[in-house]
Amino acid sequence: MSALAKNETIKAAVAPKTANVVHLAKKPARKIDLRLLLVAAARNIVPPLIVLAIILGLWQILCSSPNASLPSPHQVWQESYDLIAYPFFNYGSQDIGLGWRVLVSLQRVAYGFGLAAVAGIVIGAVIGQSVWAMRGLDPIFQVLRTVPPLAWLPLSLAAFQDSNPSAIFVIFITSIWPVIINTAVGVRNIPQDYRNVAEVLRLNQFEFFFKIMLPSAAPYIFTGLRIGIGLSWLAIVAAEMLTGGVGIGFFIWDAWNSSRLPDIIVALAYIGVVGFALDKLVSAVGKLVTRGA
Repeated sequence: MSALAKNETIKAAVAPKTANVVHLAKKPARKIDLRLLLVAAARNIVPPLIVLAIILGLWQILCSSPNASLPSPHQVWQESYDLIAYPFFNYGSQDIGLGWRVLVSLQRVAYGFGLAAVAGIVIGAVIGQSVWAMRGLDPIFQVLRTVPPLAWLPLSLAAFQDSNPSAIFVIFITSIWPVIINTAVGVRNIPQDYRNVAEVLRLNQFEFFFKIMLPSAAPYIFTGLRIGIGLSWLAIVAAEMLTGGVGIGFFIWDAWNSSRLPDIIVALAYIGVVGFALDKLVSAVGKLVTRGA
């Protein structure tokens, strides 16, 4: 064998063998099935629309006579068309659309409910962790939570001397109790294994609160928050009827004094839709935080 042939043989033996590249099949793009979306939408939307149509039809039949004490849907549409079609008109300090009034009420709810959520979670965590705190505070909280929201209004007006902070305080004192109670229950139900892990890792109180307590009690906490946001919306409407201002509650009371029953019915529809949206918003945040737990 010649020297050149030997060199070629050595190079072929030493050279690394190239592996055959196998191309993986690309994951097919996920297609949106419009038919399934339409079916799901029909299941969730069509039944309420049918029930709503039946209710409106019965309402129209019962209130269409001239001697009816309540306005019919047709009369509500005719007399309160501006409130329905233009929720954000602004012609003056009190001559504004229901959209602006709802936003004013929501601002008060945000302040009161936000304070109640923070304070309720902290106090509930303390009660859930400490047996002595639970024995000392739980009976007092059980008594105070039965006080109606409007019963707090005279005291808040005397303390704050202003309607806006008084309404916020009524929201706070109304919505804090379900947050405290549900948080305390959630903390008491933390598995002992989690507590043992925290002791092994030597977590301090702040680390235990944020890494163990909050994630474990989150389903209970958001249950309390859902109840609290509903109570907040109820409380602000009732409080605004007595404190005045430009909120949705005062609008209902002013419409009653002016004998504008169609406007009251439209405002009630606004209140119901906004309350439903608030509940669904807190529920969606809860599912996101707890990952559907």
